[in-house]
Amino acid sequence: MKNKGISEENLNNVTCPMEFAMNQISGKWKLVILWHIYDQEVIRFGELMKSINKITHKMLSNQLKELVNDGIIHKEIYKEIPPKVEYSLTEHGKTLIPIMEMLFEWGSKHRKS
Repeated sequence: MKNKGISEENLNNVTCPMEFAMNQISGKWKLVILWHIYDQEVIRFGELMKSINKITHKMLSNQLKELVNDGIIHKEIYKEIPPKVEYSLTEHGKTLIPIMEMLFEWGSKHRKS
């Protein structure tokens, strides 16, 4: 598990549940990526790129790789030409849905139009 320089051993030794949770989902884009995957159920890389304003190709790739490594999303690779890759939430990732829904609701209520 690679997460911002925190080894798997150190991540498992984190005593504060909030610190552990934030290490799993921290990053400018991870919750936004997860929201789009949740909203679409299954989504391809290109669709994610179009859905998320201002994210770079490299940043999206890195964030997806971390989320896959942490078992939060599933990456399905289809052996065809051109290659087709789809992302979906794992059962572990689906446990974040109530949190994401609360954050979305909070953002809807408090953002300035």
